[in-house]
Amino acid sequence: MNADPQDLLAFLAVVRAGGFREAARSGEASASSLSEAVRRLETRLGVRLLNRTTRSVAPTEVGARLAERLAPALGEVEAALDVVNHYRDRPAGTLRINVPANVARTILAGIIVPFLERYPEVRLEVVVEDSFVDLIAAGCDAGIRYDERLEQDMIALPIGPRTQRFATAAAPSYLAAHGTPHHPRELLQHACLRGQFSGGATPPWEFERKGEVIRIDPTGPLLVRTGAALDLAVQAAVSGLGIIHLFADWLRPQLESGELVPLLQPWWQDFSGPLLYYPGRKHLPSPLRAFVDFVRERN
Repeated sequence: MNADPQDLLAFLAVVRAGGFREAARSGEASASSLSEAVRRLETRLGVRLLNRTTRSVAPTEVGARLAERLAPALGEVEAALDVVNHYRDRPAGTLRINVPANVARTILAGIIVPFLERYPEVRLEVVVEDSFVDLIAAGCDAGIRYDERLEQDMIALPIGPRTQRFATAAAPSYLAAHGTPHHPRELLQHACLRGQFSGGATPPWEFERKGEVIRIDPTGPLLVRTGAALDLAVQAAVSGLGIIHLFADWLRPQLESGELVPLLQPWWQDFSGPLLYYPGRKHLPSPLRAFVDFVRERN
């Protein structure tokens, strides 16, 4: 049973974007034409591929299986077509990167501007996601993660600082009202502002000094999902609601301005910086090859 490749592409675009309007914003087709393409595909295949409501669009079980199989096949087709770009003077096309929120906030911002200035024919799409992700299934060319959350069988190279650290801090008003902790375990007696992964796990706060590692699970008045919502926790800390434990780079503006005061600095834990990773292909899409070479040049 044959299906129009353009209809398959439209279906995959809608699944990736999570809706017809969302897919239309990132492509060249209208929402109505995408809807018609999916309807033609469903008719030709004789199965429903998408569950549609007034509020959401989600793949059915068979639709999810089809999208899962289509994504790598489409990637190979795009890679094959991209060979043409080797005959162009400059890389062109779309580069889709999956990154955690802190990398988008503190590292990627300083890289993408000079990269896009150098390669104006490249269109960069940044997907911010803190959970584990299958790059191919997610329709991404590359990702940025930390070593312990890296997909297997991927090529990886450092991007950004080689080491980072978590900082613990509070507003002067909070410390004046509640006192200053001098040991990590004293945080258990304080109001702490926590972050939670999208999967529901709340990572412990980890500290290290002279080889001694301490992990604690403090409580407090605010719990936010990691990502952009962490800005809410930072603002709450600045307002004196509690103590925050977050990437030092993320808190640097507040620490430098004095809005937050560093706590327990001898216990701040260093860890390896993030890695850019991507599938090992013989022929990388030219936008990805350009980005990899650009990152290597800056290392």
